Amino acid sequence: MKKFILSIAIFLLFYVQSFGHVEHYKDFNYLEYELFRNDKSIGFHKYEFNRDGDNLSIKSEVRFKITKLGVDLYKYFANSEENYTKGIFKSYFSKTKQNKKERYVNIEVDKSDNDLIIDGSSYKGKASKDFIVGTWWNHEIIKAKAQISGISGRIIDQTVTFLGKEEIKIGDKTYKTLHFNFKSSDETLPDSKKLNTDIWYEEDTYLWVRAAFEKTGFWEYRLKKVN
Repeated sequence: MKKFILSIAIFLLFYVQSFGHVEHYKDFNYLEYELFRNDKSIGFHKYEFNRDGDNLSIKSEVRFKITKLGVDLYKYFANSEENYTKGIFKSYFSKTKQNKKERYVNIEVDKSDNDLIIDGSSYKGKASKDFIVGTWWNHEIIKAKAQISGISGRIIDQTVTFLGKEEIKIGDKTYKTLHFNFKSSDETLPDSKKLNTDIWYEEDTYLWVRAAFEKTGFWEYRLKKVN
């Protein structure tokens, strides 16, 4: 019981102190993650933080491929741009190519009510301003009732569970982290569309350190470089 109460207290502390400010990341200019499938390195995910006065632009690139016996079975490439002004979300744009299939999403803010306008390959329409694009670098995602797919614009209702404090070792460095699980709230979704991802954020900086999920194999994002 004491452990359970402590876990809730840590979650609430993290929740209250951390939201509403991408300024928590003001000291970060570049993040790079190595992507693994079944413990085999298959690609990377990079973020570049560009600042101009009150404006922040985060440009992202993801690239990986799955091969067998020297043959490329699956290739994936995506780039995106996420924009904020004075810490407030302004827009998001992405293009993705999965083998020969192309997907996209453009998200802007409706000036009349500050809700989001989504034009994506899976969803077109409006969404609550309280929803957040599913780019894991931003720890604010743990408070959102739903996340928006950064690939297609699909809205994913989510349940977030705090699983406790953990030490994560990547290479020669050990990180003190807070471990969260993100799961689709809608249990009627087909397995292929269900969200079930574990994310670890560094306790003091809110830096995204690791992600893991099962989907036709065990996938991991591991922090490789930060500056």
